[in-house]
Amino acid sequence: MSTSGELWIIRHGATEWSATGRHTSRTDVPLMETGLAAARALAPALARHAFAVSLTSPMARARATAAAAGFPDAVVDDDLREWDYGELEGLTTSEIRARGGEFSEWTIWRGPVPGGETIDEVAARARRVLERVARAGGDVVCFGHGHASRVLVAVALELAPVEGAHFVLDPATISVVGSEHDERALRVWNAPPS
Repeated sequence: MSTSGELWIIRHGATEWSATGRHTSRTDVPLMETGLAAARALAPALARHAFAVSLTSPMARARATAAAAGFPDAVVDDDLREWDYGELEGLTTSEIRARGGEFSEWTIWRGPVPGGETIDEVAARARRVLERVARAGGDVVCFGHGHASRVLVAVALELAPVEGAHFVLDPATISVVGSEHDERALRVWNAPPS
């Protein structure tokens, strides 16, 4: 990824499923009122910055966050959608682990995802996003989801995609991948709006 511009990553505001730890990818769960309020609170901080491009996941929770944060015309980018959890959609980690066997110590980072995406497939989508970011000619803001955004950051920093496990990402926060001395670096991580 070119170091010419910053990549701003915004996770969508809270939904009922995110608030209860349910894995949410294809299910189009709306923002809760608190999630919408948190998305609105992002607007002043984002308005102080000029972006060449704004992108959003196609999911309603990401698009609503983008609109509330001041980017109603963010371009929908299907590659920003959440990691597809397949048969695990809607389940909490505890419910998945209760299956036992290979699921007994499950996390999205090291467990099977029957009927869903592999981490390599999510990383391939992240690389396509980064190619678009590199062509933008300036800073880019992306409205997305928890796990896929963590893979995006790992790939942007030239780490293995699984290293995204080490980047906790809360709803309606600002994270920035920038650079220092021509090397990609985290400038801001998981920051609430200020």
